[in-house]
Amino acid sequence: MPHDHTPTTQQETPAPVTGGNPQLVEATRGAMVESRHRAAFAVADTDGRIVLSGGDFERPVYARSAIKPLQALPLIESGAADAYALSNAEIALACASHSGEPRHVETVRAWLTRIGCTVADLECGSHLPTNETAMQALLRDRQDATPAHNNCSGKHTGFLTLARHMGVATKGYIAYHHPVQQRVLGALETMTGLDLGAAPRGIDGCGIPVIAVPLGNLALAFARLTDPRDQPEARQVACERICAAMAAEPFMVAGTDRYCTRVMTATGGDALIKTGAEGVYCGALPKLGLGIAVKVDDGAQRAAEVLMGRLLRRFGVLDDTHAELLSQPLHNRAGTRVGEVRCSADCSI
Repeated sequence: MPHDHTPTTQQETPAPVTGGNPQLVEATRGAMVESRHRAAFAVADTDGRIVLSGGDFERPVYARSAIKPLQALPLIESGAADAYALSNAEIALACASHSGEPRHVETVRAWLTRIGCTVADLECGSHLPTNETAMQALLRDRQDATPAHNNCSGKHTGFLTLARHMGVATKGYIAYHHPVQQRVLGALETMTGLDLGAAPRGIDGCGIPVIAVPLGNLALAFARLTDPRDQPEARQVACERICAAMAAEPFMVAGTDRYCTRVMTATGGDALIKTGAEGVYCGALPKLGLGIAVKVDDGAQRAAEVLMGRLLRRFGVLDDTHAELLSQPLHNRAGTRVGEVRCSADCSI
């Protein structure tokens, strides 16, 4: 693949990485800083320019579930989404790390039925809902969690839909060499501007391949999601539909009280953000044509959320009226506020 859109190293705030990535987020208890989180980030435009960065944004990272909106592109550009009349809710669910709430699970099950599959065809494994209310209801009713409750079940149903449309085997669709995953790999390559054939590779929590990509290239991919003018026509349509679905159905992307859902609801879709495991966050700013990628060294999600919030404020998508999205209060078991997670005092973003 050509590399002419690979992000450059132009930036507004130099961030030397000697001695490790900068400490950008801290957790307080009382008057003392109790914990600190190092992180790196990149913000890129559609020409591949890095407009803001911190830390080692050129080091490849596993983006985990943060790139689900990119992994959903073949579902739409192949014609599968139209062939099975997918709704905005289902497209958003294909991009989701959902909380296993009833609407998430019921939508997955109905979608599977429509494509001639069942929950047994999902190869993502099972876990209890991460939403506490949904989890308690399942346990109270003495029901077992199924793969439909898995936070990745929407993405996997999208993969099964693509397999059906391509006329290939549904069994083994999570394997690296399966035609579905090769289509996904091709989309990742063109969106990031990289040949990923020799990139470090592992297995994600839901069983699919996970490919290492530098933060700068992830940011470029999310910028292109908002402004895909240099992509083929089918890709442009796919990008537009994914952005529209995430903006229209923020609950389906995550769930009740989840940071992704709260930010997209508060901004009316001006920020389309997606969390990933191990302290990764990616985001797209449609009105600005910018993409964001964040990686917290120690994998702390709380730090990734606070850093994403600061970057959204830096670009005017959030402001100080969104205080609950810019820092996170810490409470003890009795509900008393004892501290907060916030950007470090010397964070210059």
